[in-house]
Amino acid sequence: MTLRIADRGLRIDECALPMSRREALALLLAGPAVALTWTPVEAEQAAARARQSAAPFKPAFFTAHEYATVTVLVDLIIPRDERSGSATDAGVPAFMDFMMVDQPRRQTAMRGGLALIDAMCEARYDKRFVDCSDAQRRAVLDEIGYTSNQDPAMTHAIAFFNSFRDLTATGFWTSKMGIEDLQYQGNRFVSDWTGCPPDALRKLGV
Repeated sequence: MTLRIADRGLRIDECALPMSRREALALLLAGPAVALTWTPVEAEQAAARARQSAAPFKPAFFTAHEYATVTVLVDLIIPRDERSGSATDAGVPAFMDFMMVDQPRRQTAMRGGLALIDAMCEARYDKRFVDCSDAQRRAVLDEIGYTSNQDPAMTHAIAFFNSFRDLTATGFWTSKMGIEDLQYQGNRFVSDWTGCPPDALRKLGV
């Protein structure tokens, strides 16, 4: 975020300090509504640009605490399994950092959303998200992970987390690891094309 918290009346070093739910909501809502939505084209283009750099990664937007929070969150969304690595293994946190630098209008919403999750954890467990136990983290995400939750107090947190989850998925499945996880067969040279495989035709009913 080039629009650091300093731009909202707080010193930049305050980003590492806990915020109240009211402060986090104010920050989240300070950005444009579009900041909570991503088009597939936007995210895929950003993913491609993020992976063009071979330099060792150092967050340009996220604070150390925010980056740690992002790392925990993305791995809860896409954990490592027997088929592939986790979202962090695929470089999703770095992709998100690039996305924030590349699209400044989304910065305030991202920072406010992460702060809101911390504020929820502070209210329930007296500690921030990264310091919570796995069970405590999952309990919070269970509240904000479903748009079917009609609790008006959760509306903004649900909107943020759904956007964050979409961005996590885009970052993962546009990575080399994610494409292999999908077992995608395209973008490969074929010397002899014999037509669509019979199994695929049967599945399509043609």
